[in-house]
Amino acid sequence: MMIPLEKLTAEPYASIICYPQATRAELRKRIGELRKLGVFALDFVGEKQIFNVRVLGKGCVGIVVLAHGNSGRVALKIRRVDADRSRMQREAKLLQRTNSVSVGPKLLGVSRNFLLMQFIEGTLFVDWIKNRRSKTRIKAMLREVLEQCWRLDRVGLDHGELSHAPKHVIVDRKGKPFIVDFESASLNRRPSNVTSLCQFFFLAGETAETLGRKLGAIDRGMVVEALRHYKKDRTFENFEEALAAFRLQTT
Repeated sequence: MMIPLEKLTAEPYASIICYPQATRAELRKRIGELRKLGVFALDFVGEKQIFNVRVLGKGCVGIVVLAHGNSGRVALKIRRVDADRSRMQREAKLLQRTNSVSVGPKLLGVSRNFLLMQFIEGTLFVDWIKNRRSKTRIKAMLREVLEQCWRLDRVGLDHGELSHAPKHVIVDRKGKPFIVDFESASLNRRPSNVTSLCQFFFLAGETAETLGRKLGAIDRGMVVEALRHYKKDRTFENFEEALAAFRLQTT
């Protein structure tokens, strides 16, 4: 389903580029933006469907598709015409902030209606956990993701959706975890990335139950106290105290 730019003027591709409905003027403008970003084709693959065409993702702000360009295979986020924001520059700046502490997919380019990012090909973290038996490997991966959250906390960026993280943490084919999708992120809220993800992983829901079976029960009182200390003062020492409460500390 690789479609070159010159064929994106046909439906249903035009209405995906200008979701939910295309106009000639908007479509012409957006294809021009793609050329300037070095994109020469889109590849319609993925688990989601729009107008019977497969895409990587669909959200309130944008549609994510696989693209081919000067940087190779990349993820392209397309701003919806009916989105609650007029341009993608804000999200690009947030992604730059995450990249500054080695978190998230790399930002590769931005225009008014498009965000070009590193394509993370892999498995949702919740599915990765289900298929692993090694306690050591699971603990190391959990610790790495939480360390990424701590770095986000330290630079003052709150992801905003990590308390329901199933689709926001991906493990790539090399076994590296990535936190993705920063469209709801903010530099104005008090960061709660570590506490939000700890709640998702260990305190409530199906993933917490799965980890409980694989890693054993935790002392909930100790966990709550450690997270309370961390929430009050987000130091690395208090972060390590939280890791110890979850039995994820390094030996």
